[in-house]
Amino acid sequence: MDKRIWSIITRTIVSVNRSIPRCGRRPKYSDVLIARMYFWAVWHDRPLCWPCDRMHYNSLFRPRALPSVSQFCRRVRTSRIEAIIRMVNERLSRSEEPAKLMFLDGKALPVSESTSDSDAKSGRGNGRFSRGYKLHALGAEGGQVQAFAVRPLNEHEVPVSSSQLVGHIVPGARVLADGNYDSDQLYGQVYERGAWLFTPLKGMAKPGSYRYRRMSPSRRWVMQLWQENKDLCWSVYRQRARIERIFSALSSFAGGLGPLPNWVRTLRRVTRWVTAKLAIYHARLLCTKAVA
Repeated sequence: MDKRIWSIITRTIVSVNRSIPRCGRRPKYSDVLIARMYFWAVWHDRPLCWPCDRMHYNSLFRPRALPSVSQFCRRVRTSRIEAIIRMVNERLSRSEEPAKLMFLDGKALPVSESTSDSDAKSGRGNGRFSRGYKLHALGAEGGQVQAFAVRPLNEHEVPVSSSQLVGHIVPGARVLADGNYDSDQLYGQVYERGAWLFTPLKGMAKPGSYRYRRMSPSRRWVMQLWQENKDLCWSVYRQRARIERIFSALSSFAGGLGPLPNWVRTLRRVTRWVTAKLAIYHARLLCTKAVA
């Protein structure tokens, strides 16, 4: 447990809580306490009943009073607590300078094939068919995950990126992605944001053909580039490996995003869990950059 990381998370929770308007009377256990308890449980990869036991705390975080398990579970599901968790990650993922290089990719979050979770669907992930969810991420060259969406594993990358990630692309950025993102619709949307998408192409349209004339200018330019200088294109595309390093860093430390525990099921719970894991990762990233 790193004191610096926990301090960053706590300060951000307090700041976010002050920025969200409150409706109704103040509860006995504050939203700051509930949010800190949830992050404490997620950091230790424990279920919601775990932080309600006083034995599971130390000098780094020791609340004076704790809610019951039922109270805590109800409070975590409220819209205000979920908004705090989401905004904590958003603030910690902010970059001081606009990213010039960004990446689109997905990370499979498989669950057991025998699960009764109706939200988990079968799809291709990690090189094989499995059941579960997928983290669709927009990464930046600084290591941040600027935007993300958790969806069932059977949903394709292009529609999810079009509806939930493209709007977070920084104008002027170069966006690298693998061949799954080769879509004229996605190329056009990225181009409208003032950015450029670059992927391996699934097929080449003949110049002058109907498909070529209907193609977005950005994809037409990438197609021409692949035809004229493949070596340069592969050299640029190899930089896409940075998103793989982001996913590796996200899951390679104590408290990082590992396999989904058995108690994290249904889309809403998985999304909340992944959001908290990303917030912890971004807090850790800030500490690492401060030391460097």
